[in-house]
Amino acid sequence: MNIILLVLHVCLALGIITLILLQRGKGASAGAVLGGGGAGTVFGASGSANFLSKTTALLATAFFINSLVLAYLASNREGPVSVVDTIEQPAPETVTDKPMITHLDETVPMPEEVPAEAPATDAEAPPPPPADAPPPEGKE
Repeated sequence: MNIILLVLHVCLALGIITLILLQRGKGASAGAVLGGGGAGTVFGASGSANFLSKTTALLATAFFINSLVLAYLASNREGPVSVVDTIEQPAPETVTDKPMITHLDETVPMPEEVPAEAPATDAEAPPPPPADAPPPEGKE
């Protein structure tokens, strides 16, 4: 049903575009689309304006009604609302199944091998400069 309505919708749109392009504008003197000055007699004595404008209005009304029907059918659809809802989610893995770090060699200690207290690093840091010392070059 939806496919038929969508195909009808595209056909109506193409028909409206064609009819609008066939119509003569107010400033056009000779019918450029269908030939010379006698182009208005193709659709009868009243000319093409009456036939084309009525047909355009009819197709526009059908297009509008078809749009409303398609919108109603799309809003009242059963099943998943989105494509994302149709994707199956894999079961989550537990953390204890696999080790967290597998690419390190044996020289790096694992967390359970690290000592409880870290060694003091104060001996490695240089002493702070005295308060009355001049600033280093390049810094002010």
